[in-house]
Amino acid sequence: MRKVVYSMTMSLDGFIAGPAGEIDWSAPDEELHRFHNDRVRDVGVQLCGRRLYEVMLFWETVDQDPSASEILLEFAGIWEAIPKIVFSSTLESVDGNARLAREDIVGELTALQAQAGGDIAVGGAGLAARLVELDLIDEYQIFVSPVILGAGIPFFPALAARIKLELIETRVFGSQVVYLRYRRVRSASA
Repeated sequence: MRKVVYSMTMSLDGFIAGPAGEIDWSAPDEELHRFHNDRVRDVGVQLCGRRLYEVMLFWETVDQDPSASEILLEFAGIWEAIPKIVFSSTLESVDGNARLAREDIVGELTALQAQAGGDIAVGGAGLAARLVELDLIDEYQIFVSPVILGAGIPFFPALAARIKLELIETRVFGSQVVYLRYRRVRSASA
C-alpha cells in the first residue's frame, strides 16, 4: 500500500510559517535543494491545500526565467510532472497537472492508496493537520531549520491522543538544517 508522507520545513519551535505566513527563513541552499529534488522524485501524487498550491505555482513558470539555476529547473520539472490534488472550497479551478477536490479527503486518500504508484505526499498545514488528527500519516519527514519564530502556523495540530513514532533516518546539512524521518508505529491489531 502507498505511504502517506507529511513533509515540510519547520522552525526549531515547531512552525512552518511565521505569524504573517512568511517562509523566507526556510529557503534551501544548494545541498538541501538537491536532497529535496531526489526525495520528491519518489512522490506519486501530491495532496495540497489552497495556500500551498498557490505558493507552489511559482514552479510552473521557473523554466521561463533565464536566470534560473540548473537545480531550480530540475525541481520545476519534477514538480510539474507530479499529479496534484488540491483541496479547496474557495478555488474555482486549478492549473498545471492538478485537479480540484472539494471535501472527502478520506475517500480520496483511500482510493489513492488502493492504486499502484509512489508515495502520497501531503503538504500544507491545514490539510496535513486533518490527516494527522485522523491518524492517516504513515511517515513524517521534517526539516528543522535553525530559527525560532515565536509564533506562526504550527507543523502539528493539537491532538487528543499521542501518536507513536519510530525514527528511521536523520541527516544534518551544512546549512544546519536537520532532517528527521519518522515512521508511524501501529499496533499489530490496527
